[in-house]
Amino acid sequence: MEMTGETVIRAPRGDVWSALNDPDVLKACIPGCERLEKTSPTDMEADVTQKVGPVKARFKGAVTLEDIVEGESYRLVGEGKGGAAGFAKGGAHVRLSDHDEGTLLSYEAEARVGGKLAQLGSRLIDGFARKMADEFFATFKAQVEGPPSAETAAAITDADTDASNAASTEDTAAREPAMAGAAPESKSWIRKIFS
Repeated sequence: MEMTGETVIRAPRGDVWSALNDPDVLKACIPGCERLEKTSPTDMEADVTQKVGPVKARFKGAVTLEDIVEGESYRLVGEGKGGAAGFAKGGAHVRLSDHDEGTLLSYEAEARVGGKLAQLGSRLIDGFARKMADEFFATFKAQVEGPPSAETAAAITDADTDASNAASTEDTAAREPAMAGAAPESKSWIRKIFS
């Protein structure tokens, strides 16, 4: 199975690079991760519990960082063993580049599974892997960007309020012609319901 993706993170490339190398940040971003420990500058060990279809397992894994270009890219190579559930092996090439809005993070990943996991079929495994990647990168982006500033939050709230008011005005305008032909006494109770 192969996957590719990219996301724009509203933070300087140096901050994104630091987060990609911070076990605490990565642990918070990996769904089901119970432990992630750096054992050397390029090696990490992890315990992750996941449920894939009917199979639930606790994986003990090891990840190695290779081909490191400081502040720009690296390749992760890893393997996790889940006992009777099987195993997962894979890797990912992660690249960072400057973007108008911050940093563009792009990745190419491949994975293989064996044991009971392989018996689940590629559709289920592929869907699960994409969901995991989406969750990881959404959480990673939120971790690195941090909470929105007061100005950004106010702008989002104003935009939501404007959109809500516009929708309400459109709904009212759409109901008015429908009520035009109604008898006068029926208009009042209809207006009360829709107002």
